[in-house]
Amino acid sequence: MDKKQYCFVQEKRHGKEKQALFANAHVGIAGLGGLGSHVAVMLARLGVGTLTLVDFDCVDETNIHRQHYDLADIGKPKTQALHEQLMRFNPFAAYRCRQEKVVPENIKDLFGQCSIVCEAFDRVEEKVMLVENVLCRLPAVYIVGGNGMADTKSANLMKVRKAMDRYYVCGDGVSDVADSCLFAPRVALCAAMQATQIMRLILNEKSL
Repeated sequence: MDKKQYCFVQEKRHGKEKQALFANAHVGIAGLGGLGSHVAVMLARLGVGTLTLVDFDCVDETNIHRQHYDLADIGKPKTQALHEQLMRFNPFAAYRCRQEKVVPENIKDLFGQCSIVCEAFDRVEEKVMLVENVLCRLPAVYIVGGNGMADTKSANLMKVRKAMDRYYVCGDGVSDVADSCLFAPRVALCAAMQATQIMRLILNEKSL
């Protein structure tokens, strides 16, 4: 299948106007673990035109139970392993892979060209750092984060809330990996909520 055929199928499924918005979007994903790897897959399948994928880590055996990697990926940088996957089902998007740690000093360089950033970090301090710096340093950029996806509680407890004008948070807002385990279905559910909210922002649907 060539690019023209691929785009035709996407337009047929999503509608020409929506697909044009997806194709022109640039989304950054900070962290390619349980949340970020799944979000990247869903956005690539949507046909988002450019994805900036950022993570400093490599895939290890503790990631396999909940992240979008398989046993053959162990030892690879997450940026490489995820890029290889994305190319198999959407080779026509632009993927900007950056294997580095996100710090305040490089946020503008990493995400300055994005319209939306997905926060997909594990640690609270990293989440806070990214949110504060995106909102302060990138005044036109939206950020969609995750908070509360541990344990086995009902999916009905998870939701999307608008925390600030350009900041949306997905999850139950309560459960913490420090207190309970992470299970694949709930992590993937939170990732799907993030991807859905990113999709809606691309489509200029900003209300909840």
